Amino acid sequence: MQGNNKKIYMQEVVTRDGFQNEARFVDTDEKIKLINQLSQCGYARIEVTSFTSPKAIPALRDAEQVMKGIKRHPGIDYTVLVPNLRGAERALSCDVDEANLVMSASESHNLSNLRMTCEQSFHGLSEVIKEIQPTRTAINVSLSTAFGCPMEGDIPLETVLSWVERFAEQGVRGITLCDTTGMAYPTQVAEVVDKFRERFHNLQLTVHLHNTRGMALSNALAAIEAGADRFDSALGGLGGCPYAPGATGNVCTEDLVHMLELMGYRTGIALEQILEAASQLPALVHHDVPSQVLKAGHRLNLHAVPDLVKEHAGN
Repeated sequence: MQGNNKKIYMQEVVTRDGFQNEARFVDTDEKIKLINQLSQCGYARIEVTSFTSPKAIPALRDAEQVMKGIKRHPGIDYTVLVPNLRGAERALSCDVDEANLVMSASESHNLSNLRMTCEQSFHGLSEVIKEIQPTRTAINVSLSTAFGCPMEGDIPLETVLSWVERFAEQGVRGITLCDTTGMAYPTQVAEVVDKFRERFHNLQLTVHLHNTRGMALSNALAAIEAGADRFDSALGGLGGCPYAPGATGNVCTEDLVHMLELMGYRTGIALEQILEAASQLPALVHHDVPSQVLKAGHRLNLHAVPDLVKEHAGN
């Protein structure tokens, strides 16, 4: 299977989804430096931070400072997670390019994560949408547990698509389908993406994958084959939902880019530059990161021929 030069849009989430779950607070200046570095690497979108309550996510308590401190590059959308009206007000004060709203397709997960029923969340987000729409800021809605809930199991596809339809009717620009706890598998992903594209031609679709069960790269390929062309990913494979039992990191940016470029897809990402950025992460978070390409290198990073082989060749 070759990419036939298809363009894939890469959207980096490491400083939001990646850092939100870290025990060590990454200093504000370090976040800004990393985002500025990533802005040079060819991303379509960078999720900078979250305007959630600092009590809920203390790792991102410096949201305003980070958003106002970064150097923005033309052609990149700088997006932030916005949970409610207060978060929207804070985000708009920073003139963000996009507000990423979030709710779950699973009642149990929504109650665990947001302390609201799905209907309550929808009503609250509808008010946020009304607040943002008169501004230049675009709106995306992330639907968590779109591929399965750790408490309820499979979420009916029609339930997911009905939430998409309700947000589409409110004029949002895009929807992100989130595999919050890594429950997705390739044939399922293909079906969900196919049905989404069939019904919602005008919505920008992003696929957000986690590697909890080792299927993130396979799921990405299945999504592409079904028509998806936008992916969230996290440098180093960092991340994980703090309200999702057993969840591990996001699909790793450099692993995904490495695979897609080898297959002929165009990501526009400078692989060597993001590997350089990823190499800094262990010092920032004080632990190893899951990235495979960071550890092993590009598949054509060849090793020196051992002397024994040279001697044999000489004979």
